[in-house]
Amino acid sequence: MNKLYHLAEYPQRLRTRFAHKTIIRYYDALKSVWLSLNGEEVADKCLDAAKALAREGIKPGDRVGIYSPNAVHGVMAEFGLYMMRGVSVPLYATSTPEQVDFIVSDAELKLMFVGEQFQYNNAFEVQQRSNTLERIIIFDDNVVLHPEDKTSMYYDEFIRRGDSKTNENKANVTASQALSNDMALIIYTSGTSGRSKGVVLRHSNFMKQIEVHEKLFRFVTPKDVSMSFLPHSHIFEKTWVYFCLYMGCTTAILKDPKRILQALPEIKPTMMCNVPRFWEKVYAGVQDKISQASPLQQKILRHAISIGERYQLHYYNEGKRAPLHVSLLYKLYKNTLFTKLKRVLGLQRGRFFPVAGASLSVEVNRFLQSVSIPICFGYGLSESTATVSFCPLQGFKIDSVGEILEHVQVRIDPATNEIQLKGPTIITEYYNNPEANATSFTADGFFRTGDAGRLEGRVLYFTERIKDLFKTANGKYIAPQMLEGLLATDPIFEQVAIIGDGYKFVSALIYPNWEILRKEAKDRGVDTERSEEELAKDYEVYRLMMAHIEHALGSVAQYEKIKHFTLLSTPFTIESGELTSTLKIKRSVVAKKYAEQIAKMYEEANIRTVEPQ
Repeated sequence: MNKLYHLAEYPQRLRTRFAHKTIIRYYDALKSVWLSLNGEEVADKCLDAAKALAREGIKPGDRVGIYSPNAVHGVMAEFGLYMMRGVSVPLYATSTPEQVDFIVSDAELKLMFVGEQFQYNNAFEVQQRSNTLERIIIFDDNVVLHPEDKTSMYYDEFIRRGDSKTNENKANVTASQALSNDMALIIYTSGTSGRSKGVVLRHSNFMKQIEVHEKLFRFVTPKDVSMSFLPHSHIFEKTWVYFCLYMGCTTAILKDPKRILQALPEIKPTMMCNVPRFWEKVYAGVQDKISQASPLQQKILRHAISIGERYQLHYYNEGKRAPLHVSLLYKLYKNTLFTKLKRVLGLQRGRFFPVAGASLSVEVNRFLQSVSIPICFGYGLSESTATVSFCPLQGFKIDSVGEILEHVQVRIDPATNEIQLKGPTIITEYYNNPEANATSFTADGFFRTGDAGRLEGRVLYFTERIKDLFKTANGKYIAPQMLEGLLATDPIFEQVAIIGDGYKFVSALIYPNWEILRKEAKDRGVDTERSEEELAKDYEVYRLMMAHIEHALGSVAQYEKIKHFTLLSTPFTIESGELTSTLKIKRSVVAKKYAEQIAKMYEEANIRTVEPQ
């Protein structure tokens, strides 16, 4: 049987089709080595998890949490849960006790897998006041249990306790009874504001997405190696991992995303899905290196990028034959400078890099295409089981989010320009949330994305999150993500939050790359042997940064330009609550936390009008 209709069938597929092929690699930090599992070993471990869950009394429809950094045990536990027709509820590893408490209560979690000490401590704290959470299973055997904890157990013990023929029979029988409309996951949106919503995804949603992607990405083969370092609680990474496992690709699971630049040269992946922020940092790093090169080297590097852009975007992407001299120069640069760049990053074998999760500036996209890094930018949401549209490797519109998948209906609301969706991969409900269900769907069943956009045939263009759009006191609409994306192309801007709702002009909170800023300031005669707080107040530093802002925003309308800004000495982080788990800015949190600095910017300009909404 080739076609599957339930994720519970994955282990058997791995056993029969890829028994002796490496399917998963994972890093052992204690031994500092990457370990491998073949298809049969993965299938055995999934069955082990299912048997242990059977012993715990997990029944079809029971919700089980997975609160951990990326872990090989997490993958096995999830597929074991699917075999038992249970529902996986992934939590971001950075979730706070308050966030965990909400999800445990809302989803009525009976059991939770946790990764490391941080997750265990938070989960145990929540368990003490929970009426539903009966047991915590711990992946990392280095975790120290609370002295009063009498119910938790380590994963290895959990597996040993389930090892019986009775539990095996129960797991296999339950898996054989699985139905395509079984609930598979409840993914709670991190959200930039408001209450988290539980996105209900069914096995039919995933299997349709896998079926469609198998046809679209025929070039993906079992020889491919995919680096998996985005959180497995992120719908983009989760769906991509499912696709790679289905295709028999090797998936390298990275627990610590901070090791990504070290891990890439070790794994040398052919594929990797990622968010725009990663590629923005690559772009900024290259631009910084170019600026430090000699005039001759700068000329050569910029010429190489220019040739790459002409060949890739003006000819290849348009299906045209490039002039001979352009082809020869591109081949020369591709085999020298571009290959060297990719080798430094560990991407020299890269064939396909899907990118989604946030806006990607055209400039960064153009650069990556020019230096022969084959990214594939797309658009999707948790509510759409990831992909709604994506740019093909040839024939794409660089300022779009790609061509809509054939099975998805997309329309644009004429009143608000909202993108609305319907189809077999689009959700029909949020879990335990009648209020959200009443407002999130149209009368004829289309899902309201909250994103603004436009259509040209089947090509989709994303404008902005509707709730992120704001109006200045002068009545002008501002798209903050667009401005932040333009600034991100300059390596001196590490993080930017655009401000201006209800004010006469646009301002910004900026966390700069202090290393670059100090170097440029020193070159301009500024005393840089001072703290970042002191440098942030220096007038010459202010002028320097304003020059960068003017250059980056040279293409926008006058009313969209930043007139004032404040430099920050600490970055926005997930832990401090200013970023979502997908690295989007929580604008309401930022506005509240930095209210004093924001007020001061407008007071200094002496033209503040009304309080921001």
